[in-house]
Amino acid sequence: MEIWLTRCGSMVPRDMKRPIFIYYQLDKFYQNHRRYTTSRSDMQLRDPKQAAAITEFCKPEAYAANGSPIVPCGLVAWSLFNDTYSFARRRGRGAHAEALTVIKTGISWRSDRGHVFGNHVFPKNFQNGSLVGGGQLDPTKPLSQQEDLMVWMRTAALPRFRKLYGRVEADLGAGELLAVEVRNNYNSYSFAGKKAVVLSTAGLLGGRNAFLGRAYVVTGVACFALALLLTLLCLVFPMREEHLLLRGSHIGR
Repeated sequence: MEIWLTRCGSMVPRDMKRPIFIYYQLDKFYQNHRRYTTSRSDMQLRDPKQAAAITEFCKPEAYAANGSPIVPCGLVAWSLFNDTYSFARRRGRGAHAEALTVIKTGISWRSDRGHVFGNHVFPKNFQNGSLVGGGQLDPTKPLSQQEDLMVWMRTAALPRFRKLYGRVEADLGAGELLAVEVRNNYNSYSFAGKKAVVLSTAGLLGGRNAFLGRAYVVTGVACFALALLLTLLCLVFPMREEHLLLRGSHIGR
């Protein structure tokens, strides 16, 4: 079950059991663009000795004004999403608002924390230029602890995508009022994009994904239509006796 929060608040239609996952969604943002996806240095993210190992693809976010390398370099990291959300619930109209704690640890892939982003690689010269692309990074934390960055740098294949923002370890009951405070920092107006916040629970098969179900339905309908067409062809144009004789003689050879 999901709740789309396009306004300042919404009513929970049904019970939602913990954990409740919070996603941000962007529309018309092409993370699959060839120039964008290659604008990064995986060696730099993994090894502190490769901080200066910036390929030409990181340009124009490769070096700072003083000539020192930017860590992490490239357009993918530079465009880091930086809207923030806080949530509160009311168990009824007129009731006291109760703040919900958003947990932002454990939202990235374990392989990213252990292998892709280094434990001894720290941000350097990040977002220090004249044109700021998105969010800031904590220079005192290694990249392996900057989970917002890890989630963002797993580029999406489609122009509409959602990424995990955090989770809430609390149950929400049906009829409760859920309010969200959004700090609208990310500039989606420059590319005529849209933003949304999605709250979702996970079942035995994982999170809700309507695309997979629709793909199964479309594939099943196509297979059924093809089988029906072949059946009609066999009924309208049946195999004649000479065709069967030719087939039998061919098998005999």
